[in-house]
Amino acid sequence: MGPLPRTVELFYDVLSPYSWLAFEILCRYKNIWNVNLQLCPSLIAGILKDSGNQPPAMLPRKAVYMKEDIKRLGHHLQVPIHFPKDFFSTILGKGSLTAMRFLTTVKLEHPEMLEKVSRELWMRVWSRDEDITEPQSVLAAAEKAGMSTGQARGLLERVSTPEVKNQLKETTEAAQKGREGGGWQGKEKMLLRALEPLIRHLWLFRIYDLRPVMTCRLQPHSNKHLLQEFPSWCSGNKSD
Repeated sequence: MGPLPRTVELFYDVLSPYSWLAFEILCRYKNIWNVNLQLCPSLIAGILKDSGNQPPAMLPRKAVYMKEDIKRLGHHLQVPIHFPKDFFSTILGKGSLTAMRFLTTVKLEHPEMLEKVSRELWMRVWSRDEDITEPQSVLAAAEKAGMSTGQARGLLERVSTPEVKNQLKETTEAAQKGREGGGWQGKEKMLLRALEPLIRHLWLFRIYDLRPVMTCRLQPHSNKHLLQEFPSWCSGNKSD
């Protein structure tokens, strides 16, 4: 009998391109890595406000680097990611509040659809340069992910309810505590940039109880991709 799956929580916002890359890697290799992936829709605007940081694209030199970095990583990981033509209006101006509330509702009501709907929203904003703020745009993403029109409309009607608002707020606050390194005790360990060989600006995810985990290897997605590993400390060698 092999080791039990380890729980990985990915806090993400569909406005973050690096979160999309992390999302696809984790979804692609979760069975190989033997992890139980928990998707946690959060609001990156809240994270930035709490930390006092600016989006990287607000800094001219980082913006130039980020655009090339995203293009390079998208090609390497075979994720169809492209910068929106009007980046500042699409990403920094319009935001993602409705989309993230909708994903929160999906997680509450139909968690089995969360991965697909999240992917479709990323595809709209970061691949096809389409809107994700208007209700019809969110409905289109949900329907493309496999939801019926009635089901999607029913979820959209709940995005402004206190339950959904509070849940998104709680998840965002949990992400904020994670970035500060607080709130996790015992065997819980913070893991930032665990996919460093592949994604250098991974937003945030955490893994519980890493000590018994065997060395994790990525299977090449195509023949031209190199075999990658987790960092050496994510191995089965116990130090205690």
